[in-house]
Amino acid sequence: MRPEGSARFQVALVTGMSGAGRSTAARALEDLGWFVIDNLPPSLLAQSIELAASSPDITRVAVVVDVRGGSMFSKLTSALQSLPTDQYSVRTLFLEATDESLVRRFESSRRPHPLQQAGRIVDGLDRERRQLGDLRANADIVIDTSTINVHELRRKVEAAFADAEPSSLHATVLSFGFKYGIPVDADLVADVRFLPNPYWDPHLRDQTGLDRQVANAVLSQPAAGDFLDAYAHVLEIAREGYLTEGKRYVTVAIGCTGGKHRSVASAEALGQRLRSIGIPTTVLHRDLGRE
Repeated sequence: MRPEGSARFQVALVTGMSGAGRSTAARALEDLGWFVIDNLPPSLLAQSIELAASSPDITRVAVVVDVRGGSMFSKLTSALQSLPTDQYSVRTLFLEATDESLVRRFESSRRPHPLQQAGRIVDGLDRERRQLGDLRANADIVIDTSTINVHELRRKVEAAFADAEPSSLHATVLSFGFKYGIPVDADLVADVRFLPNPYWDPHLRDQTGLDRQVANAVLSQPAAGDFLDAYAHVLEIAREGYLTEGKRYVTVAIGCTGGKHRSVASAEALGQRLRSIGIPTTVLHRDLGRE
C-alpha cells in the first residue's frame, strides 16, 4: 500500500492481439524502468500488484495479459475493478494489427495461433478479437502495429509511458495516406484531401510535408488554417470530457491521398496548435516514405 499523501502506484496493463507486439512493448517498458510481469493469470493480478507496490525497489509495474490464460482470461475485468482507484493508477495498452499482417507474422514464425485449435489462423484471430472486444473498447492507448517496425513501436510506447501519471490529455497526431487505409487506432479522423495537392507541382512532388516549400504551399491555403484551428478547438472542447471519463490519450489521424505532402504538413501544424493550448502532443507520420 502506498504511504498516505503519496502518488498512486502506476500500473500498465499490456494486452492485445497475439503477434501484435506485446513482447516488444513489454521490453520497452522494462527499459523505461517498469517492473514487468509476463503472462500473469488474471486471478493473481490484484495480489501481484499489491505485492509489487509494497516493495521499496519497485515504483511501477507493467503486467502482460493475453488469451494464453485460457478460461482465466474472462476474470480480468473483475480483477481490474477490484483495485482501489485511490491507490492505483491503471493504464491499459492494447496492441492491434490487421488480420493480414498477423497471419503473415504467424506464417513466418511457423507457430500456431493460441486459439487456432484444429482450424486456420484466421479462425483463432476471430475468436481472439471477440474475447478482447471489451478490453479494446476501453483501452487507454491503442497502437496499430500493422505497418510499423519494432523500433517505431518502441518509440510509441516510450512516448506514452515515459512520464509519470498523466494529469492532462495527451495527443498523438498521426499523418497517413487513405490509399493505405485508415489507422485502426484513430479516435478522430481528419481528411485534408480538399486542399490542393503538391504532388501535381513538379517542383514539390519529390519533397514531403516536412520540407518548408511543401509546408508553405499546403498551409498558405486559407482553408487550411481555418480547418486546423477548428480541429484544435474540438480537442480543447473535448479535453475536460475525456479526462472526466478517464481517457487521457487521444489519437488524431490526418489523411491525404498518399500520406506524403498535405497530411504530413497538416499534422505538424496541428501538433503545434495543440501544444500551444497545453495539450502535450506527439506527431508521427505512418506512411511517409512509402511512395
